Amino acid sequence: MEQNGAGNWYAANLRVRYQESDQMGVVYHANYLNWFEIGRTEMIRQMGYTYRKMEEQGLLLPVTGLDVKYHKPARYDDEIVIFTRIAAFSGLRLNYEYDVRRVTADNDVNSIGQRVWSSDESRPGERLVTGSTQHVWVNGDWKVVRLDKVASELYSALEKVWLSGKE
Repeated sequence: MEQNGAGNWYAANLRVRYQESDQMGVVYHANYLNWFEIGRTEMIRQMGYTYRKMEEQGLLLPVTGLDVKYHKPARYDDEIVIFTRIAAFSGLRLNYEYDVRRVTADNDVNSIGQRVWSSDESRPGERLVTGSTQHVWVNGDWKVVRLDKVASELYSALEKVWLSGKE
């Protein structure tokens, strides 16, 4: 049974690098997709799991869909926080939601990424990009698998994180 809703937000910090921007100092639009991946990877890491461990278990999580909304541009040398959360979850699928924000010196950048933000808590910074990605669990042969059947520990960890935003 697919569960829809929204879990807590996990944060990943980065500074916009020169190669991510164009001659005008504006971040190239496709780089936000890389930042979404950074958000997913760091969220899983903060949960105590890694993508490497998933792959060692024979699990892959390819992107099957993507939605992006550009609100304002990020610029070279900006401090960015990628907030990521689970938006929908089942044994077959996992959907993430993203909120990419620019933070300023007024915000303590290091402390932002050191905690989990509740689903109804206001996130710091100026909204730049929002989006979502849709994924399906597959094995090494790219056959769809049920996570709850092939990796119950990971399924339980993801379910716990997803449900944490519903309390």
